[in-house]
Amino acid sequence: MTRSLGLEDNCFSDLYGNMDIRFNLYPPCPRPDLVLGFKSHSDSSLITHVLQDKEVEGLQFLKGDEWFRAPIVPDALLIIVGDQVEILSNGAFKGAVHQVVIHPDKERISVAAFCYGESYKIEPFERLVDESRPRLYRKMENYGDIFMENYQKGRRTIEEAKIYV
Repeated sequence: MTRSLGLEDNCFSDLYGNMDIRFNLYPPCPRPDLVLGFKSHSDSSLITHVLQDKEVEGLQFLKGDEWFRAPIVPDALLIIVGDQVEILSNGAFKGAVHQVVIHPDKERISVAAFCYGESYKIEPFERLVDESRPRLYRKMENYGDIFMENYQKGRRTIEEAKIYV
């Protein structure tokens, strides 16, 4: 990712400082049309590693106005780009909007590891801002805290970070 932007190899990974791991259990529901396992959102992390259930699908990604299922690849890690990479890359990479749906008959288990920057102060890398590519995101402080407030209200924090011209 960094090479495609002309940046140093470790500029994203050098920011890692915190990791949260979440084990997710989604019990079956006979009326899956009435519930979501996780509502639509993007992650506040740099990246998220997901180990999906080996048998039960449920993770979906939004592209345009359509939801697409994430296929099961046993024993593979799924990597999700988070909002912090979107901001750092000045929009070159986008945080993936996703949700989890419930299965009517089977429980689903997954493990997610969220990798965060050492600091919650985040802004685009200066090398990715110039006359041909203006700054698209303002500097954000306490991104994780702001993210949680917005998530509970059904809003994406990345919208607060955007600079509208």
